[in-house]
Amino acid sequence: MPKMKSNRSLMKRIKVTGSGKVKYVHAYKGHHAPYKTPKQSRQLRRAGMLDRTDYKRIKYMIVK
Repeated sequence: MPKMKSNRSLMKRIKVTGSGKVKYVHAYKGHHAPYKTPKQSRQLRRAGMLDRTDYKRIKYMIVK
């Protein structure tokens, strides 16, 4: 049986931290940037952490 492959498009967008949490970059950051409030732009700059309820959904896409 061949090896299972990771979903490469997902692997380019996320990073698994040492404690096992999933970190991602926020969307909606570059397009129409002048029309966003400073607060919105500032909050989109920070990395987001994936919620635990989504782990099951992406578990099979990340094959180690």
